[in-house]
Amino acid sequence: MAASKVKSPKRRPTTIAEYIRAAPHEGQPHLRRLHAILKSVAPKAEETIKWGTPFFVEPRFLFAFSAHKAHLNFAPMATALAPFREELKAHRTTKNYLQIPYDEPLPEDLIRRIAEHCLRVVSQRDDDGFW
Repeated sequence: MAASKVKSPKRRPTTIAEYIRAAPHEGQPHLRRLHAILKSVAPKAEETIKWGTPFFVEPRFLFAFSAHKAHLNFAPMATALAPFREELKAHRTTKNYLQIPYDEPLPEDLIRRIAEHCLRVVSQRDDDGFW
């Protein structure tokens, strides 16, 4: 009787850099640039992996992003996209995500302004809620 090989599970990324390295190759340039933009907007934020996704926390949730086969999602706090709805019409969005295909340019200025808005809103809050 032949012994079957058991595949060991892939190690889950524990840092954002590891997460980006494990992402689809086509998306890594966009993911690296998005990470740099978010880090420049919130240099004091804790960078962490929560629920398998890169998060920026200061001390509340600021924003996250996720890699997919053909696109990335930029996920700011729930209400952050609303003030930018008109500009976002040119992009695929949901209530909580800005979806950016890897074969399209990263809307860097728009992402930076949304991230700056998140940081302003979170810094003005006086409650203890994470979200």
